[in-house]
Amino acid sequence: MTDQAFLADLCTDYLKLCAVEDGQTVAVLSQGHERLAYADAFLAAARRLGARAYHVRLPEPPPSGAWEVGGGLAGQREVVETAKQADILIDLVFLLFSPEQMEIQAAGTRIALAVEPVELLARLFPTVELRERVEAAQRRLAGAESLRITSEAGTDITYRLGVYPTVSEYGYTDEPGRWDHWPSAFVFTGGADDGVDGRIVMSPGDVLLPFNTYTTTPVELTVEQGFITDIRGGLDADLLSSYIRSFDDPRGYGMSHVGWGLDPRAHWHGLTQFPGGMGMELRSFEGNVMFSIGPNNELGGANDTPCHFDIPMRGCDLLLDDEPVVRGGRVVEPHRVD
Repeated sequence: MTDQAFLADLCTDYLKLCAVEDGQTVAVLSQGHERLAYADAFLAAARRLGARAYHVRLPEPPPSGAWEVGGGLAGQREVVETAKQADILIDLVFLLFSPEQMEIQAAGTRIALAVEPVELLARLFPTVELRERVEAAQRRLAGAESLRITSEAGTDITYRLGVYPTVSEYGYTDEPGRWDHWPSAFVFTGGADDGVDGRIVMSPGDVLLPFNTYTTTPVELTVEQGFITDIRGGLDADLLSSYIRSFDDPRGYGMSHVGWGLDPRAHWHGLTQFPGGMGMELRSFEGNVMFSIGPNNELGGANDTPCHFDIPMRGCDLLLDDEPVVRGGRVVEPHRVD
């Protein structure tokens, strides 16, 4: 059971990081019966800081056979226009990849997504020091022309960079129009639409998100000109293939963003502790190399398929312009902070 006083204190500290102050407007967006305790805590926190606050609660979503991204606030123009007037929107739903989120950001509203378990929000609470580390990695990635991932399992894939922007996630937002996710600590960008080629071999213990499961058998992907052309392996490969096919959308085979994790506090075994979350700890643990399948519209690309996977892998090498940044699953100096 959530300790409401503790959660309100946590949200107060979080809104301070997000530069919420007297006179600003905080909008909280929830859906159905989910995370109402979070909504109440953010409203209380906003009032403590002298901000105006209100709560928009959407009806329960219709049943769906898959976790689809990009649905956002389709058909909810009143909600979109209201959110555009706020200084910050607390997203307790998951608007990412939706055109409505992009429209709200373009209006200058900063957006913070908070959907992970309270225990994780507290243990991986954002810090200024972590932000500095993530932004240093962002600058390094933004200056690269190529990214290559290799592993002892057989991964050898190259991304041609320079087409899409580089994004940092460090858990909070204090700049107009910026989105972030509490908690998180990683950087990513996207390869050119036709500029990702090679082979990825997922090993047992790598992670399939949104399945929120660890792979138990090797999965081999062949990638040609930015699209997966072959998926081979055992049960995990069959599950991955079946899920993508269920969307009946060839864009679900497109290669999306790629990057690496930077939070030394995050654990690879996080799914065993917090199975109810969205796996942010697995995206953030230091030295993981994560590639994504599906939409790239958050980077400005044209692929807005609702089929999406994030796949953090262990034990990989990641090289930028042939210079190692991650080696064997460990961040290489000068990015590493002990």
